[in-house]
Amino acid sequence: MIATGAASMGRAATPAPGAQSSRLPRAVSRLRLVLRSSEAAARSGGERWMGCFRPATAPATAAAAVKEAKKGKQPEVEVEVEPARGGGEDVWSAGADAEVAQGGAFPEHLVIMVNGLVGSADDWKFAAEQFVRRMPDKVIVHRSKCNSATQTFDGVDLMGERLANEVLSVVEQRRGVKKISFVAHSLGGLVARYAIGRLYEPNSRSKSSGGRDDVEHLEGHIAGLEPMNFITFASPHLGSSGNKQLPFLCGLPFLERRASETAHLIVGRTGKHLFLTDNDDGRRPLLLRMVDDSGDLQFRSALRSFKRRVAYANANFDHMVGWRTSSIRRQHELPKHRLLVRDEKYPHIVYVEKEVTDNNGTEAHADLYDPEEEMIRGLTQVPWERVDVSFQKSSQRLVAHNTIQVKSYWLNSDGADVINHMMDNFIV
Repeated sequence: MIATGAASMGRAATPAPGAQSSRLPRAVSRLRLVLRSSEAAARSGGERWMGCFRPATAPATAAAAVKEAKKGKQPEVEVEVEPARGGGEDVWSAGADAEVAQGGAFPEHLVIMVNGLVGSADDWKFAAEQFVRRMPDKVIVHRSKCNSATQTFDGVDLMGERLANEVLSVVEQRRGVKKISFVAHSLGGLVARYAIGRLYEPNSRSKSSGGRDDVEHLEGHIAGLEPMNFITFASPHLGSSGNKQLPFLCGLPFLERRASETAHLIVGRTGKHLFLTDNDDGRRPLLLRMVDDSGDLQFRSALRSFKRRVAYANANFDHMVGWRTSSIRRQHELPKHRLLVRDEKYPHIVYVEKEVTDNNGTEAHADLYDPEEEMIRGLTQVPWERVDVSFQKSSQRLVAHNTIQVKSYWLNSDGADVINHMMDNFIV
């Protein structure tokens, strides 16, 4: 019986040759159909998954196109990016090349964008593209690349020298530019201040009438170009050594002292510069020297040569740079929270202070030297605009230091209105 059962099982399991040959093509066809269905599902699923992280550009672009059409504006322009000969990346409108080919002029305004500590040229990707789309025939944007990642530990002076050399290379390559502006984030603001001190060229022409307009017109040039805007975002202009200037330390004196003593072990010479503990060759700390003209480095004259100087500052939730140091103010000069208002057009701009010059300053106690007070007095010898920003009601408030510049659109898109505010007030 067992043998008979085994034989019957063997006969059942072994199909006839004709049946096997007829079923094989159908099985292969079914397999191919299943594979194609699986691939299609994977693609659609992957696209849906990536869509969770990708900004919703299509609806926004459509809405923007409708608004622009109502205003009679041109549709969004194509942006081109090209590596610059001296490093970094140049961003401009693709239409500018076509205009030049037809005998038109290339954009005359060069905008230099500078990243902060452990940053890169990509940090300004969003803002650079917005610049070019808003002003396609007027600006060419250069995203600096000479101070990236751990290169930002080398110190403000070395970084400033590298930036100055990079700017000279860009100007040499783009012979058509006539104006220059700087837009810098965080530590990049100090680096840009150093670089313009190196690049400053006094105007050799004599003043004709001695009037205010003539003085401003004859202030000088930066890298041979007319200085226009000098704009910083959350930059520690007064360093990080004062109370609550490095907010994540919670203002605790013990932690602030320890940070001052150990910063150089973490971020190299840059830490010494930020905490005013450097004394190269017995000289005063670099940030104290950078508030005035110093030898062949004309820091104050370079700042004065710009038509505008603007300091954007986070009023809260910036854990890296305090409100006082980024807005160049004394504690009692900070706007009271009851005065902070919201603008429908710029929901995160809460206070705007037009150009203010501090020629008198606050009298310091003769027996108490305050380096922060010295820096404020020096920097405010030229007028600054202050723009205070608050992401208090934003889900991105905990990364306010990066949101203010829209470092990554996926994570910091709420700062787009701050970038728009900068461009709406930009002198071209």
